[in-house]
Amino acid sequence: MKAAAEANPDRRIELWFMDEARVGQKGRVGFRWWARGERPRGLRQLGYEWAHLFGAVRPATGDGFALVLPEVSVVAMQAFLDRFAAGLAEGAHAVLVLDQAGWHGSRRLVVPPNVTLVPLPPYAPELNPVERVWLFLRERFLSHRLLDGYDAIVAACCEAWNALTPERLRSLCAYPWITKVAS
Repeated sequence: MKAAAEANPDRRIELWFMDEARVGQKGRVGFRWWARGERPRGLRQLGYEWAHLFGAVRPATGDGFALVLPEVSVVAMQAFLDRFAAGLAEGAHAVLVLDQAGWHGSRRLVVPPNVTLVPLPPYAPELNPVERVWLFLRERFLSHRLLDGYDAIVAACCEAWNALTPERLRSLCAYPWITKVAS
């Protein structure tokens, strides 16, 4: 982060976290409060069609950015980065913290000049606050549903993401160590 600030002192550095989640017909059931000794009623579909929700969250402000894409690949990651970088404010430089998936660090990936990718340590998903966002979306919006194909899955992902407010994103991503790192 320091190298980007030294290169252009007028730039504002923003700390973002990014991850992707698979959403589809074979979803997880989720938890429900129910009477002891009885099994709760719920829907679960056994289809094999899905989409991938790419999302980035800025914990300090509660800003979020997401794209629903049909696959996870270098091409999909490139599309996400290009749209994400285009949506940044003038003079902003995003430090995008993400896991070490193969498509995040591919040599074929062209990282925009206003974005710096910072990988998390391997096998440490608990450090990425976006994982809590996925859990919240699955529990509140994406479980116990029957989805009729790809278009319905994309619509459900968009509906779930658009239901998130900046206050909710801040509360989900409020890890104590993030405020220490970002200051």
